[in-house]
Amino acid sequence: MNPVLDQARHNSFQETLLSARRTMMLSEILKLAIDSFAASKLRFALTALGMVIGTASVILVVTIGLTGRQFILNEIQKIGTNQVEVEYSGGGAVGAEKVSYNDFLTRDDERAVLAQVPSVVASSPVLESHDRISFGGGVVKDTLVLGVSPQYRDVRNLIVLTGRFFDEQDENAHIKCAVVTVPFAREMFGSSEEAVGKQFAIQGIPFTIIGTFKESVDTFGETEIADQTILIPFSVARYITGTDNVKQIYFTIRSMDEVPDATREIQSIIQSRHRPNSVYKTFDLRELLAMADRISIALIAVLVMVAAVTLAVGGVGIMNIMLANVRSRIREIGIRKALGATYREIKLQFLAEAVIISLAGGLVGCFVGLAVPLAIRLFSDYPLPISMWSVVIALAAATAVGVVFGTVPATRAAQMDPVESLKYE
Repeated sequence: MNPVLDQARHNSFQETLLSARRTMMLSEILKLAIDSFAASKLRFALTALGMVIGTASVILVVTIGLTGRQFILNEIQKIGTNQVEVEYSGGGAVGAEKVSYNDFLTRDDERAVLAQVPSVVASSPVLESHDRISFGGGVVKDTLVLGVSPQYRDVRNLIVLTGRFFDEQDENAHIKCAVVTVPFAREMFGSSEEAVGKQFAIQGIPFTIIGTFKESVDTFGETEIADQTILIPFSVARYITGTDNVKQIYFTIRSMDEVPDATREIQSIIQSRHRPNSVYKTFDLRELLAMADRISIALIAVLVMVAAVTLAVGGVGIMNIMLANVRSRIREIGIRKALGATYREIKLQFLAEAVIISLAGGLVGCFVGLAVPLAIRLFSDYPLPISMWSVVIALAAATAVGVVFGTVPATRAAQMDPVESLKYE
């Protein structure tokens, strides 16, 4: 006989016995816990109710937070996340030129970018001027007049409410037409519908209103468009102002992923066409989109932490009920210890009861929390975002609450003296 082989077989047999004993022990503990719940169904249900509310709150809060995040990001994207703005910021003049010289952008710069950057799909210059417009009744207001190309509508995602936007034919024929904001149309002619087809004067030149517009998202005056704004063809604005020098050019990039490379190419092309010390700045909404995303995620995290307070309250309820449960079962604990139950077995029994209560409440809470957004998605056209991570977090938190708040009652039950427990009345 090989003593080494015999010892290995003996060790393997002992490990198998120990594993089987532990498996039986765990199954027995779970059976005792379930029998305890069956004997007091109402107490079990009321104790688990706190966890139902807590886990449902976590899932609903995450759903609400994700819905708000989606709405905010969609609103920012309506402004144009694949849009690049180039603006002349000064410089270019030296010596005596500083008094009168400006190295503005030109339409040739726009054409050069369109020819050399294939990812640019649309563009428009913005030639800005101001004029005092008569609104009748002696009312005269300083009004912003922007000379733009027909593509400006798509580049800036404008919404035409009545009438139409001017097209390439209007641009090439130098048609004196205008598209105005709704506040301008209402103040001058009473309504957007009434304004279409009417005439007014810019620097004494009659213009016909062919449509009214608004921005797709209210930017609260943070863009080049103000409440009282008139859009006219660039070719006509150039004739009125006597110059084709522009301060801004907008470009639309084919996709948001191509914006970084396109921005660098646009900057390089324009800079190469002007004096070295002229300053041209490029702007896009990627940073704003990223910042809004970070803020929304932080707010969701804060809301989840607030909802987690409900889970803690539910945990306190579990601990109180389990402590009362231990007091009411002192004789049972004493009998089990007298029959050979160990410290570990008693502790696992009561800890298992706390975890089962918490986890059962968590499962029901997940069902309730998911039922609300699913019902909204089923009976409406609004696709509420549902995060399965919120379910995982809620169930993990429910289990952790059961372990944390069940430890004290379980330890107290396991530490009881069997002699004193048997004498307890």
